[in-house]
Amino acid sequence: MPNQLLLEKYARLAVKTGVNVQPGQIVVLRTTTEAVELSRAVAKEAYKAGAKRVYFIWTDEKVSRYGYDYAKTEDLAEFPEWNVAQYKYFVEQGACFISIVSPVPHALAGVDSSKMQTVVSTMTKAIQFFREHTMGNKTQWTIVAASNKAWAKELFPDLDEAVAEEKLWDAIFKATRVNHETDPVEVWKEHNANLARQNKILNDANFKSLHFTNSLGTDLVVELIQDHVWAGGAEHAGNGALFNPNIPTEESFTMPYKFGTQGKVVATKPLAYQGKIIKDFWLEFKDGRVVDFDAKYEKEALQSILDFDYNARSIGEIALIGHDSPISNMNILFLNTLYDENASCHMALGRAYPMNIKNGNDTPIAELEKKGYNNSLVHVDFMFGSADMQIVGKKQDGTEVIVFKNGNFAI
Repeated sequence: MPNQLLLEKYARLAVKTGVNVQPGQIVVLRTTTEAVELSRAVAKEAYKAGAKRVYFIWTDEKVSRYGYDYAKTEDLAEFPEWNVAQYKYFVEQGACFISIVSPVPHALAGVDSSKMQTVVSTMTKAIQFFREHTMGNKTQWTIVAASNKAWAKELFPDLDEAVAEEKLWDAIFKATRVNHETDPVEVWKEHNANLARQNKILNDANFKSLHFTNSLGTDLVVELIQDHVWAGGAEHAGNGALFNPNIPTEESFTMPYKFGTQGKVVATKPLAYQGKIIKDFWLEFKDGRVVDFDAKYEKEALQSILDFDYNARSIGEIALIGHDSPISNMNILFLNTLYDENASCHMALGRAYPMNIKNGNDTPIAELEKKGYNNSLVHVDFMFGSADMQIVGKKQDGTEVIVFKNGNFAI
């Protein structure tokens, strides 16, 4: 059981800093049955903040497994119109969205990948407008996590389930700067200010490309899109509200040029994707597309990401995080992208964020694509940072600048 005071502080952080609920605004809580306590606490804080109504969209990974095991593929390929109408209503009403993740490792291990891809593809296409709405920051949205016994036991196998679950809660609170002594909402104001300063340094540099190398085999050049914007930390929604999409967050990220990634990248942490754990993998790029890849574990799952649609083989995000960072220093492999991506430099296969190019949120996607924006139905982050990562940035005039040395910022 999590400490009640810390749980309440965490819930308030999600509401006040995560989405910054506006008086009279609808709040949609997309959550899981593994996170009932936190979900209730978040709903209470949302109402206290002035929410007009809090709506719940529940998921359960074990029930999802039953569907994959026993339902027909053609039946799984249906996404009902009433469900689409629900999301349209939320978008039209200017709702904000809080997602609570609480993964159950291996819950979908052995599931027919074609069935899984059918379900994900069907839903993604049906509510693509919702994805564009949130990724374009038309409204506030955030993602937080909750501990559960299965996840905790996977991370701390030598501990009793209850002890492991509490230890994971402690790690979550530490990673999100939640403690007994301080107000996390105020602490995050300072944290966001620090990230803003870091983003300014990178934006002022206006790099043309970044060259990543380490001893593990990564030798990758990522060309950045013209007029790219580095972001991270707090962002402004279309309604003017300041919000934090990810809690925790330690990254500065921007948009690559779709056709400009060359070389090999070696992942340094496992990738948890749709209930499967992809380990020990690498990708090779040519002219912005993955042309070769391998994985020792769950290679089929990795291929399902790359084959999701044509642009899933190109990247939409590149993010810089120093190896000497709070989550990295905890030395815990969370097996969850929200946390692991904030311990390491990472990139995302698939869709880019429009906000990472000047005036991107106000520009039609078709126009952004002409500039080299990667438009995909997926956005999957994976980690490749290391303690010996070196990054050399090439400026527009050809001047080279050391951005990272020995895994950390050098500028």
